[in-house]
Amino acid sequence: MTGLRSFLRRLRDDSAGAMLIETAMVAPVLVLMALGAFQVSVMIARQTELQSAAAEGAAIALAALPDTAAKRTTLAQVIRTSTGLATDKVSVDLVFRCANETTLRTNNDNPCGSQATTSYVRIQLTDTYTPAWVRFGVGSPLTYRVNRLVLLEQD
Repeated sequence: MTGLRSFLRRLRDDSAGAMLIETAMVAPVLVLMALGAFQVSVMIARQTELQSAAAEGAAIALAALPDTAAKRTTLAQVIRTSTGLATDKVSVDLVFRCANETTLRTNNDNPCGSQATTSYVRIQLTDTYTPAWVRFGVGSPLTYRVNRLVLLEQD
């Protein structure tokens, strides 16, 4: 029994290799936290990029009113080029608000009749980002939706 106590006392007093064991326990947690922080920064950067593209599209719409389908198509192409989004992920539409209604109409043929009409260009961007942790069953893909309304004309 004395030999066992002596062996345990020597193990307790010997600190060689303790740092290696502590590092082995802490390093995986630190690596996971660093990778998570990187993924979050990528998600925030993409959201910022989409917001900037929508703001750029709004500025272009104010500078050169996209009152025809061809101009709206060109505006959508500029936004697609700056964001790298697919054609179905960017839409630029002409919408209307009649009098004091809160809903927007997309009918281009006299949508409000004799009521006062406010016309807008609606810029919509949609994108999906899948963080690395989704592959391990944690969370789900993130869907971005950016919408901008640009006032064109008000009666």
